Amino acid sequence: MTSTTDASDATGTTRTTGTTDASGADSYGELRAQLATLTTEAFRPELAEIDRLPTAEIARIMNGEDTTVPAAVAERLPQIAAAIDAAAERMARGGRLIYAGAGTAGRLGVLDASECPPTFNTDPAEVVGLIAGGPSAMVKAVEGAEDSKELAASDLDALKLTADDTVVGISASGRTPYAIGAVEHARDQGALTIGLSCNADSALAAAAEHGLEIVTGPELLTGSTRLKAGTAQKLVLNMISTITMIRLGKTYGNLMVDVRASNEKLRARSRHIVSLATGASDTEIEAALAATDGEVKNAILVVLGQVDGPTAARLLTESDGHLRAALAGVRTT
Repeated sequence: MTSTTDASDATGTTRTTGTTDASGADSYGELRAQLATLTTEAFRPELAEIDRLPTAEIARIMNGEDTTVPAAVAERLPQIAAAIDAAAERMARGGRLIYAGAGTAGRLGVLDASECPPTFNTDPAEVVGLIAGGPSAMVKAVEGAEDSKELAASDLDALKLTADDTVVGISASGRTPYAIGAVEHARDQGALTIGLSCNADSALAAAAEHGLEIVTGPELLTGSTRLKAGTAQKLVLNMISTITMIRLGKTYGNLMVDVRASNEKLRARSRHIVSLATGASDTEIEAALAATDGEVKNAILVVLGQVDGPTAARLLTESDGHLRAALAGVRTT
């Protein structure tokens, strides 16, 4: 019997590499039947001749499709909020936020994780993105990687998972073994688990403590879940990371006060943030940043709390990095 594996190609579309057993029967009959039940895999006959339409009309149709995604996310806001609160509680105890997925879903997780250090000054080890097949799978499909629950468990074991960690399994279909395996293994280790999928009654949501099923419906291109499903996953991941960081005190109002000034643009943004938060003059801002080694949050506390750099650092440490709490501490002393 010959055998090959299903994999996600570079676009995130699930494809079967095609195999038959000795009798010529399709050895993927069961999987094909399973995929046929998924909304994300449904065929839309009304779009069967989309390739014959003018480009502007195809663009109009795609834009219309995309406008339905926020509404699908809105239907699950209570569940999303509950998952975020649970994740923030774990992270406040020193836990990590870990995304795990294959294909497009895995790439979106890696993308969200990689944007946290420059945005919120997190350590790269605090928010981690795992993609089936490893880093090379970001740009090229790794055959069979998504089909292995054991690979997911191994990837998590390499991170030395703890009960304070949160693992978010991401899979548009909700059936990807790698994502399900990650959630199952994490739950066995006592970690918090979140399952993000785009089909109702998914195995991934069932395996997780917090199942987030954002049902975006059939895709413009049959089964190409890099489209609406991918957009929905990106929106939810934005919420998970951003609101978690807000809960952890990484912002002051809607200002990114933990931004890491690693280039000229971010250095200019740092000064703008201090200005918006304090209304201080450029001279005062430069002095405050100099006194705090360029730390935006500390500089704001120096200006608003009228304290020196070391005192600002101490107050922020005592308030677990929450600027409002540190300011309250200054005003009550």
